[in-house]
Amino acid sequence: MSIGTRRLSLVLAIGTLLPSLACANASAPAITEAPGPTRLVFSIPAQSLSTALLTFGQQANLQVLTAAGAVGDIRTGGASGELTPEAALRRLLQDSDLDFESFDAKTVIVRRRPAVPVSTYLGYSAAPDASLPLIQALAEIQVHAVALSDSSYIVNSTGSASRTEMPILHVPQSVSVVTHAQMDAQQAMSVAEAVRNVAGVQYVDGFDSPALIRIRGFNAGNGMTDGMPNSIARTEDLPPLIGIERVEVLKGPEAVLGDTSVTNNFGGLINVVMKRPQSDPIRQLSFSWGRYDGARVGLDLGGPMAGSNGWNYRWIMSGNYAERTEQGYRGQRNVYLAPSIGWEGESTKLMLGAEYLNNRVAGPDHVVMMGNSLQSLSPMGILPGNPDDHATFRTGRFVYALEQGIGDGWAFRSRGQYVKQLKDGGLWSFYNGDPSGLVDAVAKAYRYSDAWFNVQNDVAGSFEQGSVTHNVVVGFDYTQTHAGRGGSNDYLKSSKSDDYNFYGATTLPTVRQALASADAVSATDVQTLGGAWSTDTGIFLQDQIDFGDRWSALLAARRTTYQLHTKTADGTPRRLDKSKWVPKAGIVYKASSTVSLYANTASGFQPNSLLGQDGEPLPPSLSRQVEVGTKLDLFDQRARLTAAVYRIRLDHSIDLISPEPPYFATPGPGQTNRGVELEFAGEVTTGLNVLASYTHATVRNDGDQPVTGSPRQQGSLWLSYRFQNAMWRDWGWGAGATARSRTQGKTSQGQYFDIPGQASAEANVSYYSKHWRATLGVKNLFARTLYAVNFDESFVPLRQGRIVMLTGTYDF
Repeated sequence: MSIGTRRLSLVLAIGTLLPSLACANASAPAITEAPGPTRLVFSIPAQSLSTALLTFGQQANLQVLTAAGAVGDIRTGGASGELTPEAALRRLLQDSDLDFESFDAKTVIVRRRPAVPVSTYLGYSAAPDASLPLIQALAEIQVHAVALSDSSYIVNSTGSASRTEMPILHVPQSVSVVTHAQMDAQQAMSVAEAVRNVAGVQYVDGFDSPALIRIRGFNAGNGMTDGMPNSIARTEDLPPLIGIERVEVLKGPEAVLGDTSVTNNFGGLINVVMKRPQSDPIRQLSFSWGRYDGARVGLDLGGPMAGSNGWNYRWIMSGNYAERTEQGYRGQRNVYLAPSIGWEGESTKLMLGAEYLNNRVAGPDHVVMMGNSLQSLSPMGILPGNPDDHATFRTGRFVYALEQGIGDGWAFRSRGQYVKQLKDGGLWSFYNGDPSGLVDAVAKAYRYSDAWFNVQNDVAGSFEQGSVTHNVVVGFDYTQTHAGRGGSNDYLKSSKSDDYNFYGATTLPTVRQALASADAVSATDVQTLGGAWSTDTGIFLQDQIDFGDRWSALLAARRTTYQLHTKTADGTPRRLDKSKWVPKAGIVYKASSTVSLYANTASGFQPNSLLGQDGEPLPPSLSRQVEVGTKLDLFDQRARLTAAVYRIRLDHSIDLISPEPPYFATPGPGQTNRGVELEFAGEVTTGLNVLASYTHATVRNDGDQPVTGSPRQQGSLWLSYRFQNAMWRDWGWGAGATARSRTQGKTSQGQYFDIPGQASAEANVSYYSKHWRATLGVKNLFARTLYAVNFDESFVPLRQGRIVMLTGTYDF
């Protein structure tokens, strides 16, 4: 179940039902309104009528039926306030050719308006005419509104791409949504694993932190949580999947949404939607065991608060422990707590939540290059560094969300978060390796203490001008980021041990022991980090314009004003004030209720506080994307195919930071990325779900510099099936494969080397009981040697051998 909703189905009636209903109602007496009709609080913003009817059914505790093709692409202005169910539904259907009637006390039929007017009162029904044919419920469709559960492989709407809820079919850009059904079927353990089947996405294991995610050839930036930019560190420590409702991948630059982080999202960003309080009770225990992940257990509790009126809660907790990795790194452990409460009153919704994450990540298994090619790799049997090499993250997050109805179809929305993160750790890295085993061993210790808060306030609503409908969002955002405390609290220290014999019997000490020597670290080897607050403010303007039933346009712009409080090399305080308009525009042609064509252009913008060689800050990096594509809902809208062609141009990037004070930066080359992406997700027949993706991408640096970590082709296929016959209906299976073409890496000395193409397969089997489910799976089924898509000589992450995993849930 999802946040604050209960499951609701749109059921399609057979085509012969409509004329029968029309005839029957032409002769049936009108149903009179019962005295003192019940009034309920409705909060349904402007959106697609199909998703609005779902929200209405949930809030009115009614089932909504509609005939095939009746709703189509119709949009509604919404309904808010204290209304009778009849009045709320009439507002939703206003200015359409649809009407409704009661089939029974808990069922409402929405259909085209017949020639003879029909008058019924919602919630009170006459006995059905015995001459009417019975309703034949065809295949149930799970439609997903703002907060409905992702119990299938697709969802029908998203709010992250435009800061207002829209059907995905009508969003003029490529958006991929990874539901929990996909995560569970593939036994994903992290966000990086969850997005591995998304077209245009790669992830790279990190040396001193979790995986790095690339989209369309660029780092994914710090992304968003619940639609709010994560500022400087969130992607390094995203919560475990038990706390996440779904993961959304937005393709293309998204600076218009407010992410202007140092590693910007010129190719796209990831938005994680967190689990929130809900009215439907949930009591679920989850567990897993895996070769690399160790043991994990989680508890998800939610539902109405006892003795309260309109209050709901969610309490999520989990723990993870792995004694050691295959190579011998030790001490992986994770503790996660996420309580939240929500209240829904008259035209008002409020949510308050918190998160605490203490995550100790043991050093990842890897090898080292003792030359300039993969033929010089060190054996997996040798542990690079010390068993205590690790990174520790401690993250606290406080969040709120408020929505207040201020009129028919209009609402004021405010949400914000405060995040504080401490990251520290130590590791050994190795450079200039020689086939004899001699290397430069470098001990590194670091400590970062970052904090940020941001607030988003906006007013959203709709109005009409003749046959044109405007859906408007006007917002103001404010963000402050504190990158490090400065002084001795935050640091990066290193000490080099020359001519260490990698193949020798001498065991390296812990990093802290190596740095404890009085003469191990010279003054120039200690770099203080941050210590200044930076401020971003932004005005967000958006208008989604519907021109009749076929065409719509999305126009958005952001005026970003940012300040940087820092110091020059001689310690003189300095404040910089900059502003930049960032536009985005798209258009959609709705060929039918299940097919749309779109085109867009979007801009990326990354302000830069780094100093160039002249002592002045470098200019911001700018990018521009052009994209065209199509989206098709197939197999009775149980599956979706998305195809996109794009080009992204980046004017310049940050290529090099001087290793010695004053640490000036040098602008890197521009870059042009082109690609074609195909993606399919959904149920193709009863019980059989399919995920498939294919990407053909070309990345070119200006100046003809070689490109690293960018395979020309990559693809994936995943099938999961639950048996339908009586004998085997409690069993299911899943199987899939991923593959990519060759790429190349680059050593710290600037030499390039080939990384071969590869393929990997996996399979699992599941058992479904009434209250529990268990899945036993094997990843890297054929025990291939799997390389990351990009790395240098000091860190070559490898996956060797099969990985056995057991996962499951128990509902109580």
